[in-house]
Amino acid sequence: IGSPPIAFTSNDTSNKMFSSKVLFSLSFLASASAFQPGAFGSITSRQTTALNADAATESPNIALDRIKNQFAESGQRFDASFDNMVKGAFPGALSNEELETRVVKILSGKGYDSTNTLLCTSLCCDELARTLEDDFVGAFGNNFNLGGLAGFPFAGNTGFGAMSAHVPDDGYCLLVYGPHVGIAKDGTIGKVERQGIDLIDNCCGSAIAASNYVKGITDGGATLSTNIQEFTDFQQGAVQELILPHGKRLSDAANRMHELPYALYDSQDLLVRDIVGTGAGSIKAGLAMLGGIQINTGPDTLDYFHPLRFDYLNNDGEVVDDMLPLLTQ
Repeated sequence: IGSPPIAFTSNDTSNKMFSSKVLFSLSFLASASAFQPGAFGSITSRQTTALNADAATESPNIALDRIKNQFAESGQRFDASFDNMVKGAFPGALSNEELETRVVKILSGKGYDSTNTLLCTSLCCDELARTLEDDFVGAFGNNFNLGGLAGFPFAGNTGFGAMSAHVPDDGYCLLVYGPHVGIAKDGTIGKVERQGIDLIDNCCGSAIAASNYVKGITDGGATLSTNIQEFTDFQQGAVQELILPHGKRLSDAANRMHELPYALYDSQDLLVRDIVGTGAGSIKAGLAMLGGIQINTGPDTLDYFHPLRFDYLNNDGEVVDDMLPLLTQ
């Protein structure tokens, strides 16, 4: 896991971060107020919801068979030498197939199956991030998306509240969140091969752009701008500000591209836990939070995930089970 975040101590940076937090909070509040019932008149309650209202509880073996077939048909193949390289660079990482199989087995013990569970994700907009999302959709069905650039939960409190209302009555939610990073076939971190593109591309582009912005501040040379926030690119502006406290941490890292997703994760984990805490009253039977680093690879190899949190919360929003040891053992 990356080293703990080290915040700047200069007044300028503190004030800048404080302003960013205010702007970010205001954007959440503004969006939330727009969705209050009073904004559109009265809202009638709807009938009981369920993904498969007439389906019986599904055996975990059925879900596991679906996972096995899904990966067999994906065209992605296990490569032992590549697997060793990825896990050497990211100790604790699991292939998506390993991850999903273990998650389904663990959560089936809590009562989760595809008939009573809503998948919720906060992952990057990048099409590569859809791989993990689609893998879990194969096991649990529909997905509600909270994420934006770099995986930050830009849907905020309003999005979480809407998602919670869509969970089947007496049902469960699996929330998967975190940033992503690429690793190329030659082991270069922050790069990845993409289908149909000769260029070995940056991954995550938003994260790397934000890292360069922070580097310009910590190392000097940043361009002075009077544009505090532009709506046409406000998500990227928020990503930059939200990793600004990790500037020294990134500067001190032996491999900046390796440290970057862990710095992003620490900021995202803080935000996700705050959003979940605010909306805890809307949790139904239970909520599982799976947070970590998504590791994207080329088209022919399995993707990976480094789990850093796997908590189970009851309908009071209390963490009653740390399931990470079960997942990583």
